[in-house]
Amino acid sequence: MPETWDYTVYIPNDLRAVTVCRRTLRLILTLHGLTGLVDTAELLAAELVSNAVRHTKGPAALRVRRTVEGVVWIGAWDTDPGPPEPPQPLQQEGELEEAGRGLGLVVACADCWGWQPSARFGNRGKYVWCELEAA
Repeated sequence: MPETWDYTVYIPNDLRAVTVCRRTLRLILTLHGLTGLVDTAELLAAELVSNAVRHTKGPAALRVRRTVEGVVWIGAWDTDPGPPEPPQPLQQEGELEEAGRGLGLVVACADCWGWQPSARFGNRGKYVWCELEAA
């Protein structure tokens, strides 16, 4: 049975928090021997946290855990209880548009993703999450 763990990083509504979350996630995965997931996990966490900070006004959180099945679950909580915007298809090579790519990247890189209502800090909100097989 794989080792299970659960970390939550509470962050202010500040775009600098994206870098804090990426580096914290890299450290967590490295210390747990999951270096093969680091690059993809960092990309996914950055997209989820960036969306949480850009599209809401309140605090946010990054949660990362390893389940008993060995899956790494990455979620970003924000204060908007409504569903996220539907994922947009990724742009074709040569197109420079970066805005709006977040959930498209999550869909393309994660094994699965979703969202669920969730309250934190006394506020209603939601988690947008994804999973990576740790194998």
